[in-house]
Amino acid sequence: MARSPPVAPRSNDDTMTASVSTFPLADTNINPLTGLATDYLNHFNEAIMLLEMLAETPDCRSDFFAWQPRNYSEHFAASSFKHREIAIAAYAAADPERRQRLNTLADTMNEILMATREVMRQPLSAASAGMIAHLALRWIKPLVAQAGAVINGIQTECVPEPENAPQAAVDAVLAR
Repeated sequence: MARSPPVAPRSNDDTMTASVSTFPLADTNINPLTGLATDYLNHFNEAIMLLEMLAETPDCRSDFFAWQPRNYSEHFAASSFKHREIAIAAYAAADPERRQRLNTLADTMNEILMATREVMRQPLSAASAGMIAHLALRWIKPLVAQAGAVINGIQTECVPEPENAPQAAVDAVLAR
């Protein structure tokens, strides 16, 4: 029988009182400062690996097409990560602003990867598929690094992206 993830304690007025420090994070690979786990980035690193393979071996398209976007909680719910329930609960208790930054980066990466997949479904030469894969990689890899910085509590001096940046990246992939 599947167990439900731990729920953060609530006070009598039903507001969140748990913080990241409420959870047993030692030996979990969950950052105790942020309550977030870099294991989530494995989901995007898998797509990166598939794009790198696809750039060299176009026959790998079906593997890339099988990759599905997942948010943080979906990733851990479906993973074999030993402390997945704690990861989901700690995420819920993490700083909302940090979660939003991570979610924005993840949404952007998912949009780029889905747009790349849409383009790759077109009849393309091996060279064109490789160029598209390389272009997507140039956008995704820095976003994974930024997401890692958010997860690890590292302040970056990044200039905030304009509100339409995810759409602009997708449009560029689709050459609109």
